[in-house]
Amino acid sequence: MRKIFYFLALISVALISACKKNKPINNGDDGTTGPPNTGTTLDRIRDSVYLYPQETYLWYNQLPTYKNFQPRNYVSSDTITGLSSEVDHLSQYAINPASSQPYEYYDNTGTAKYSFIDDGSVSNELSGNGGDFGFSVFYPTRSDLRIKYVYPGSPADKVGIKRGYQITKINGRTDLAYDDGGSTTQFVIQAYAYSKTISMTLARPDNTTVDVTLNTANYTINPVITYKTLDAGSGKKAGYMVFNSFTDKTNAGPKILEALNSFTGISDLIVDLRYNGGGSVETAEYLDNLLVPSAKNGTKMYTAYFNDKLTNDNYTLFKNLYEIPKGFFSVSNQTVNFQKQGSLNLSRIFFIVGSGTASASELTINNLIPELDVELIGSVTYGKPVGFYGIDINKYQLYMPMFSTRNSANNGDYYTGMTPGQGIYKGVSAVDDLTKDFGDPTEGLLAQALSYISTGKYKTGSITTQSLATSSKNVLSADQKRAMEQRFTRSKVKGLMLKTPSVFKKKK
Repeated sequence: MRKIFYFLALISVALISACKKNKPINNGDDGTTGPPNTGTTLDRIRDSVYLYPQETYLWYNQLPTYKNFQPRNYVSSDTITGLSSEVDHLSQYAINPASSQPYEYYDNTGTAKYSFIDDGSVSNELSGNGGDFGFSVFYPTRSDLRIKYVYPGSPADKVGIKRGYQITKINGRTDLAYDDGGSTTQFVIQAYAYSKTISMTLARPDNTTVDVTLNTANYTINPVITYKTLDAGSGKKAGYMVFNSFTDKTNAGPKILEALNSFTGISDLIVDLRYNGGGSVETAEYLDNLLVPSAKNGTKMYTAYFNDKLTNDNYTLFKNLYEIPKGFFSVSNQTVNFQKQGSLNLSRIFFIVGSGTASASELTINNLIPELDVELIGSVTYGKPVGFYGIDINKYQLYMPMFSTRNSANNGDYYTGMTPGQGIYKGVSAVDDLTKDFGDPTEGLLAQALSYISTGKYKTGSITTQSLATSSKNVLSADQKRAMEQRFTRSKVKGLMLKTPSVFKKKK
């Protein structure tokens, strides 16, 4: 099972179903230019994973022919592993001319940066239902593994685990030093992201230790981990909110509104998205409408751009499943305007970001950049300016980019991420500080925002984090930290999700 950050337009499209009334996809071909008539249900599933992107994928025109790709060759003892391998390989054909690498280049393993297939876990999580341990991890240095956040009400929260606790043992193993994606890295990822049970020894800031054993459990995700009003100095107050996941609006909306309504008399707002891997587009739009100045009401927020097949109503497979209005995917129908909500009317907003900031988080930021003073504090974001519909294939859901977005200034294409302090991204680069809890005014990234609010200047010099070793070999460079965090957050990155349009009518 794989969970990913994604721009996700969630539309349930039954490509193949176990139900007798739904026929599997084939074109009656002999297998040289398309799928043959014969084959097992799993063969048809593999064919469908190949066929639908030929129509819906943003870069469909760079995909290989059926004969050259041979989707039925992606066989594994574990079905989802074989299908995931097929998706990964399919994702590496489309080349970004700006970088001469695949648009979906993630690392040298050939793993897709955006596309994936899963068993429906992602859509369940985005509805606000947690089914994990409720925490994530980060390496400030190679030998220092830390808890980076804990969801309220999760199994980790219930046993008292806090951000910044150091992990010294997992499932009896004490050798946890980061090895650039090697066996130890994979051990840690498997233990916290994919296992049902985990045992850990944790060191608290006061040097005491505690042993805990956790089991995964369902819990309601509260995407607002904390919020508070802070004294910024010089007679100014700032609202601070840690928003950690763009769950759907029904779940996230009331939590966001509760936080923002608590901020009275503030001069600035600080929204902490450093670990927010994205989620619902509807929630991103809702947050933007709460944050945008009142004077921008009714102006353009962003436009979604689909490939020419969808734009020109040339999508036979979709038409066989849905009665989609003609021109639905045209630019004019895919432009969203601001609809101001709430009483917040600020001229400046700070976003705390990092390599775990992806998808709907980046969309939220990009939409606001032309509309007010947006300051970014932290490190380069994930880089995901694309989104997709979830396509149901039997019991699986396929996600491959279908659209890209651009704001009112026509800015988008941040495939390599947003770098604070460079180009259109105002702000300052600074490293994460896991020695302090969220909302601590001395925490490195938050301290930068408060400094700017008070003095009009960011702090100079580097922010250091607690470490167990002083050897230079133990230090991770900025690029290594980015690669490390992407490896760990990839299991939690979600896309930009849109609800199924009400105008779509499923054919019987």
